Amino acid sequence: MHVLVTGATGFVGSHLVPALRAAGHDVRALVREPAAYDAPEGVEVMHGDLLEPGSFEAAFDGVDAAYYLVHSMRAGPDYVERDRRAATNFRNAADAAGLDRVVYLSGLGEDDELRSAHLRSRREVEHLLGEGSYDLTTLRAAIVIGTGSASFRLVRELAERLPVMFTPRWVGTDCHPIAIADVVAYLVGVLDEPTTAGETYDIGGPEVLTYAEILRRTGKVIRGVEPRVVPIPILSPRLSAWSIGLVTDVPSNVARPLIHGLNTPVVATDDSLQRTIPVSLTPFETAVERALDGTRPDGRRRAVVAGGDRP
Repeated sequence: MHVLVTGATGFVGSHLVPALRAAGHDVRALVREPAAYDAPEGVEVMHGDLLEPGSFEAAFDGVDAAYYLVHSMRAGPDYVERDRRAATNFRNAADAAGLDRVVYLSGLGEDDELRSAHLRSRREVEHLLGEGSYDLTTLRAAIVIGTGSASFRLVRELAERLPVMFTPRWVGTDCHPIAIADVVAYLVGVLDEPTTAGETYDIGGPEVLTYAEILRRTGKVIRGVEPRVVPIPILSPRLSAWSIGLVTDVPSNVARPLIHGLNTPVVATDDSLQRTIPVSLTPFETAVERALDGTRPDGRRRAVVAGGDRP
């Protein structure tokens, strides 16, 4: 199958592209800066910017399916509007090209519980893409554990640097982390499974954990000792984001939206995709070890172009 991947230089895209090639697909990557992209062997690279109609439409020529893996949070405070425009431009171009299939990786959480702009934006993009004439397959995930994940980087740096953490109540919120290897397995798997066309699926790893448990267990893998997590109810999300910005190297424009989303439970509520595409789910500690080692699911070292998942 001839497949287009947008967001190919980002966290998920940089894992997905080689996996698609390994599965025998012809892959075309749409990127804003081709010179900065070290494409896997056999991948066709095309230049284009989803925020600039007229610059990217040729990438759809001869394509059977496309992956939408673009997110603009690293671009600054106007990321919601940028994501809205990029998704609309993509949808219009896909319709004009007569594309049959689109696959989108969205975020978990019930619509009426999405309290952060970050999570609401992911869901808005899902709705915008869903208005296209193609069949949209949507996978919804929580924290994806892997090298290059902004969410996991936040967790890792906190667990590395703070033997004792004073945290807001969000540490008790349930989360359903999943290894990047498992996300990629699902993303590749739905492409060859016709029954998944037009469907939406929750995906998660083998365990539901609170954020406190995620921090403790990550710290145990890194340092051999679990950090002490002390919830402080009076800490607001704003103050929490500010304090975390002092401790970690995650850019504030990325950390702030992520922190504001931690009050929302993000748990997969059905396992129907697991029944259709059986994936041997990666244990949490194994996923953390692989992320710390900096390897892709295929065992190769990887690098991500900074901000490469932006449109």
